[in-house]
Amino acid sequence: MSCTIVPPDNATFQLPPLNFAISPVSKHLSDKGRHIKTAAALIIGDEILNGKTLDRNSNYFARFCFEHGIQLKRIEVIADDEAEIIEASRRMVETYDFVVTSGGIGPTHDDITYASLAKSFNQGLVYHNETLARMTESGKHRAWVSKQSEEQRTARKRMALFPDAAEVIFVASDIWVPVVRLQGKLCIFPGIPSLFQKMLDNLKPFLPLPPEEERPFRLQVFTALPESSIAPFLTDLQKRVQPEGIRIGSYPVLQKGVYVSLIGADRGRVHQLGVEVEKEVDGRVVTEAEAEAKRQLGCQ
Repeated sequence: MSCTIVPPDNATFQLPPLNFAISPVSKHLSDKGRHIKTAAALIIGDEILNGKTLDRNSNYFARFCFEHGIQLKRIEVIADDEAEIIEASRRMVETYDFVVTSGGIGPTHDDITYASLAKSFNQGLVYHNETLARMTESGKHRAWVSKQSEEQRTARKRMALFPDAAEVIFVASDIWVPVVRLQGKLCIFPGIPSLFQKMLDNLKPFLPLPPEEERPFRLQVFTALPESSIAPFLTDLQKRVQPEGIRIGSYPVLQKGVYVSLIGADRGRVHQLGVEVEKEVDGRVVTEAEAEAKRQLGCQ
């Protein structure tokens, strides 16, 4: 991937594409019975809590988990505070199979995620040489890098100062930043949504994901009826199908109608129930894309 930058004379040129090696994938990921079942997300940043930045990463992670059959059990947003990061990370690692953190890994004073997580798991901090080399390579053609002072270069190097027992995983050939994994289950990501999303997607080969047959299927039925009119039917339906592991939900869109969601592992059974729901609520099955578009319109 190449980027266009505008230097002071307003001429444009292309940065040469990066082509870093990707980390090798462990051969033991496919061992039976060891796949991820539960997950949690720890979103770190004062800017999220004070409203300056909209958190998009937890939503993307929730979608990722659903699509891959992982039960996302918890999302927490906490401040750039060492004690909070230590407490939450320890608790989540003890409780869930897969934990991600987002944010706090930049070069400034409030980027304390690596250091706090090192303390959390009784580790020191050490510069990671391969990450430093990739950082240097990625900045070779950026004029501002060569003009930095020693203090500024030291601040930039903080982004390669990792817990000393961490597993460092390079997941993309065009990104120098790695995913840093601790305790075999906690993965540290940048807060920038485009990086978070690409790196999470590229991490899939390094994760023991559930097999296809254990992943849930979701069917959505839209009805123009008010939620109160369909509530008795949905209550009875949930009681009836709960022993089958099927979940029923209803999600109103203001002044437009209601989405009825059916989620289960047996695709055929969910489709069968969808026909019943269509008839009972005078609705119709909609695609995921159509449902998302309607929800976005309903939020405007």
